Amino acid sequence: MPITTLRSILLLLAPLTLSIASASGSILPDDNKAPSRPNIIFIFADDHATQAIGAYGSVINETPHIDRLADEGVLFRNSFCGNSICAPSRATVLTGLHSASNGVLRNGNTFDGSQPTFPKRLNEAGYNTALIGKWHLAGDPTGFDHWRVLPGQGQYYNPDFRTPDGEVRIPGHVTELTTDLALEWLESGRDPEAPFLLMCQHKAPHRSWMPAPQDLGLFRDENIPEPPTLFDDYSGRSGPAGDQEMEIARHLSDHYDLKLDLPQDTSSLKGPDSWVEGMRARLSPEQLAAWDAAYAEENAAFLADPPTGDALVRWKYQRYLKNYLRCVAGVDRSVGRILAWLDEHPEIAANTMVVYSSDQGFYLGEHGWYDKRWMYEESLAMPLVVRWPGHAQAGSEVASLVQNIDYAPTFLEIAGVISEDPVHGQSLVPLLKGEKPADWRDAIYYRYAESRATHRVAAHVGVRTDRYKLMHFHEPEYDSWELYDLESDPLELNSVADDPAYADIRADLQLRLRELQAQYGETAD
Repeated sequence: MPITTLRSILLLLAPLTLSIASASGSILPDDNKAPSRPNIIFIFADDHATQAIGAYGSVINETPHIDRLADEGVLFRNSFCGNSICAPSRATVLTGLHSASNGVLRNGNTFDGSQPTFPKRLNEAGYNTALIGKWHLAGDPTGFDHWRVLPGQGQYYNPDFRTPDGEVRIPGHVTELTTDLALEWLESGRDPEAPFLLMCQHKAPHRSWMPAPQDLGLFRDENIPEPPTLFDDYSGRSGPAGDQEMEIARHLSDHYDLKLDLPQDTSSLKGPDSWVEGMRARLSPEQLAAWDAAYAEENAAFLADPPTGDALVRWKYQRYLKNYLRCVAGVDRSVGRILAWLDEHPEIAANTMVVYSSDQGFYLGEHGWYDKRWMYEESLAMPLVVRWPGHAQAGSEVASLVQNIDYAPTFLEIAGVISEDPVHGQSLVPLLKGEKPADWRDAIYYRYAESRATHRVAAHVGVRTDRYKLMHFHEPEYDSWELYDLESDPLELNSVADDPAYADIRADLQLRLRELQAQYGETAD
């Protein structure tokens, strides 16, 4: 099946006369400042797991502002990435293409900024476009009138921001600063007569989980519930699950991850722990004093009577999760600040689509892990909540299978841009309006290609339907298949790939995998 071509039509209140744009490969509205075209605020976190969002049923924290978006909009129950790692997911969102077609299969691959992206097409159509926060793609952003982005992963405290005029360091916490810069642009940096796209992209809650000062005390006297698979032994799967470096028990670093006090002699520190002195040097004396005070009592108790065995794993889990959830609290507060600005500008709010998502999911102790990369549910799932006044029914949910390849065609359709650019995704507009096209996908495709690099996760491909998931670890040292019946085994503990009762299902899914690879122009594994 060939790559699909986006031929979206404008589905808004007032019809617009269309004309051909000479160089964009798009059909654009004649009136580039037509007030009926909706604004788009796209809030994108990093590593925010659905398990840590109230609207998705979190039992470990509350996210009242993201939940408000869900109450006033649409929550997608089966939203997935195509490659669970930061840069590839971001490239997919921009282009609507899976990783092999957009050129970013791994972190560190150079993103070709000359290729078509939805911000470029919106900008050509008369939208003011702004990107603020985490970029994490090589090179400068393209297609934006305004951008302020973190270099690489960026820093939590007193971060540097790259701009077209050079790099500037701004005092404060990165989540608050990203929001400040976004609100500043909304208030005074954009053309008030033009529709706008704002991409507000947070570093949090990405590792190294450094909460803002006001959040350091959250959860201090609480015991975060443990996932049932915290002590998973990987016995029901093939080799790769047990051969990785992302276990809470064995791989979290003492100082960078767990925030234990540095030793007096730091010369022997290795890996992430060797970065901590530099991170601390960025903090002002007041910030550093607040930081040390937040952990002092717990660190002293740990050193006085260090836990061992399962108790040590549980201690690490609590320390990790609390810092992660503290970072989530800052992101949720940011969402609240942006919604408050819209509340103060109701005429803008009425014509603005607000989207909350994250580049992928994350492990919050499930299978004993932190990080992402796998096709297992916790890192495959992306949160996706959309508020679109007058179009999407408030408080509704969508169960259809959607992916990050769908974002670009969605944004272009609501803007009335009919693009000839090839995309792999489908516009979500019908789903947002409570409709399901007869040709909507019955399966999603996944490919993780960063073989045995960070965290030693093996390369794999896979296909997921509404009930089943098939994964192929295709490197010679493994060359194994895993199949899960998500209805009977939602925790994905026991592969049935070699169960004769599932032989026909395995064969069907293997065929579907090859069909999707052909459809998306992917090389066979």
